[in-house]
Amino acid sequence: MNDLEFLSIAVEQARVGRSEGGIPIGAALVADGVVLGAGRNRRVQEGSAIHHGETNALEIAGRQPAEVYGRSTMYTTLSPCHMCTGAMLLYGIKRVVIGENRTFMGAEDLLRSHGVEVVVIDSEECVQMMTDFIAAEPSLWNEDIGEPDA
Repeated sequence: MNDLEFLSIAVEQARVGRSEGGIPIGAALVADGVVLGAGRNRRVQEGSAIHHGETNALEIAGRQPAEVYGRSTMYTTLSPCHMCTGAMLLYGIKRVVIGENRTFMGAEDLLRSHGVEVVVIDSEECVQMMTDFIAAEPSLWNEDIGEPDA
């Protein structure tokens, strides 16, 4: 599989999350061509403070040896926030493929400053999914990114 095919797994997770009443952000952790874990933002569904797409994918992947994380790529539909970036840096993930960063610019520069390869696909599908969500639920979006409600 290639980057677009693995990203499509994250996109599907984002769609599922939205259908559950959550925030449409999905992620997949992949090592050696194998999906270790695919997850979605589950803050709403689980009443969680930390289950963003990337952290949920890490949770689903379970414990992995450091060398596996070092060979892994995180696929995410949206530019990762500082919390998710920190988790990826903690576990030594060396490559991140991002669906889009137009609706939200996360901590991509922090990833790059730690030697992580950052690839931005700029997927129209990912942009539209987030644009639609932000327009429909601005308060929920602000809550998710830690912004006061306007």
